Amino acid sequence: MKDERIVTETLPRLFRKAAERFGDLPAFAPRLSTGDYESVSFQTIFERGMDLATGLIDLGLGAREHVGLLADNCLEWILSDYAIQIAGAADVPRGTDVTDEEIAYILGHSDARFVILENEAVLAKFLRVWERVPRIQCALIMRSRGDLPQGVLPLGDVEKRGCQLRAAGDMRAAERLEGVRGGDLFTIIYTSGTTGTPKGVQLTHENMTSQVRNLPFSLFPGERALSILPIWHSYERVFEMVAISMGVCTYYTGLRTIAEDLKTVRPQIMASAPRLWEGLYQKLMARVEKAPPLRRALFAAAKTASCRVNGALRFFRGCELDTTGRSLPEKAVRAVGHAANLGFFFLLYRLLDPLVLARLREAVGCSHFRGTISGGGALQPHVDEFFNAIGIPVLEGYGLTETSPVLAVRTWERLVIGTVGPLFPETEVRIVDLQTGGVLFPDASHRAGGRGLRGEIHVRGPQVMPGYYKSPELTARVLRDGWFNTGDIGMVTFNNCLKILGRSKETIVLRNGENVEPVPIESRLVASPLVDNCIVTGQDQKSLGALIVPSLDGFRQIGVQAANLTELAQNEEARPLMDAEIRRLIGAQTGFKPFERVTCFRLIGKPFEVGDELTNTFKLKRHVLGDKYADLLREMHEA
Repeated sequence: MKDERIVTETLPRLFRKAAERFGDLPAFAPRLSTGDYESVSFQTIFERGMDLATGLIDLGLGAREHVGLLADNCLEWILSDYAIQIAGAADVPRGTDVTDEEIAYILGHSDARFVILENEAVLAKFLRVWERVPRIQCALIMRSRGDLPQGVLPLGDVEKRGCQLRAAGDMRAAERLEGVRGGDLFTIIYTSGTTGTPKGVQLTHENMTSQVRNLPFSLFPGERALSILPIWHSYERVFEMVAISMGVCTYYTGLRTIAEDLKTVRPQIMASAPRLWEGLYQKLMARVEKAPPLRRALFAAAKTASCRVNGALRFFRGCELDTTGRSLPEKAVRAVGHAANLGFFFLLYRLLDPLVLARLREAVGCSHFRGTISGGGALQPHVDEFFNAIGIPVLEGYGLTETSPVLAVRTWERLVIGTVGPLFPETEVRIVDLQTGGVLFPDASHRAGGRGLRGEIHVRGPQVMPGYYKSPELTARVLRDGWFNTGDIGMVTFNNCLKILGRSKETIVLRNGENVEPVPIESRLVASPLVDNCIVTGQDQKSLGALIVPSLDGFRQIGVQAANLTELAQNEEARPLMDAEIRRLIGAQTGFKPFERVTCFRLIGKPFEVGDELTNTFKLKRHVLGDKYADLLREMHEA
């Protein structure tokens, strides 16, 4: 099929062209309380966006002003976004889990004059801090049931007023649309604060439209995308702009209903976070363990055959991970091995894939799946291998809010497991020595131009932000001569993909001077059925420690009974079992060095939760956990 994506300079023009080209095709489909979906066409959402934009302008919203947008994934969110962009303003979005303090800080710091709220619960939070943000002149609410306080208007009433004005010949929204320029801000996204006070990331229309222009694979009109990530997050947001540009309908789901919605919607594509696939992996493996012996054996044979066949095909396509630059003899030996695998396992794979793996894909609602783009964190290697082996392609990507966000992503043609794929078109990368500041890649003085050398990732391209809002000092720390310092550690592989190795700010320096990356250790630990979540600690200590949230289900399956997490964390049987599991997972036999071993740990009787210990993309808020468990950490490391 032909790639029909729309390429424009600004988002309002993208919305208009999508309405013209895709017309009555479904654009967005919110989930109803019945579990059914009700779609809205590209033409309808654009016209409603024009109406609401006119209503906002009539209320006094000026071009290039800022509008708070505090809501979760819903049709009204995308409608509000359309209207704000068309009116030439920029939104300042956040989810409904936002705290009172965050509302006061974000709305105050961003200089917003208007705010749009999802429901009465968010309105209540806003009302508690309104006097601290007196610049806010008007609040609009998407859904409400009772009387509203003075200064708060129903969003629907503003849209109706705009519709009436347009019917009477009001052209202000159309004029504003034409006046938007590529360099204008379309959003200010406040980072969720993994390391401290949120920073306002300014992104322009050019930043976002470059992402649409450079996406290295195609989607097609009429295809279905499932939306589960927070819509205000830059990753989900760019995915929805891509869907609009290619005529794809976005269906909204949630964690509680995704299993059902995968089967109902039967999507071709979705943006996702690693946590989703890790959870699905554990559920599938639990089902396999409970299956009769014959079915378990068939699954094992099908998975092995698929791994061997697809691994061989990746090698011959140049898509096998290569971080060392293999010599010609090494490649020849591997070619012989892969050819043997292909010859021996191919018929078994062709026989068992439709009998076993296709049924598994059907059971989880992925029979129509072309793939998922996973981002917002590192995917555990065994989970990555598993889903690609059973025929559910995982196209892991990489980026930051400050880069709109995508810098690199796998494609179906360049699916190199263990990497985040090749760089986006128009994007440059430098790998910089953390000690000297010298450029390791690209540098002709190094072997293969510096491929395989580990360092800090710096990037430059049209997706890089102009800077943090009202924070020139912070901007200067990360952005120099157009080069953005990601703070991540990585390398360019010998097959020209980017591999992420850790986070420079997360690096733990032990008392003996050894540098340790905690993320690979944490990823290994959470692969255990006994571990729900964990954080590795040890800065300036003799050795590493870990705070671990144990898994109730995992311990119950091995005979340790507990009514809740608090009881499990205090269970005398649980500690030696966890100690043995840590030793099994983290040691020389699994590739970890002596100084990377976890020598002490404590079990936590409370899960890590989004909005508290976790960001909206399930990343650990290390500073929050460090403060919250400071006494426990001190006692653990001193014991």
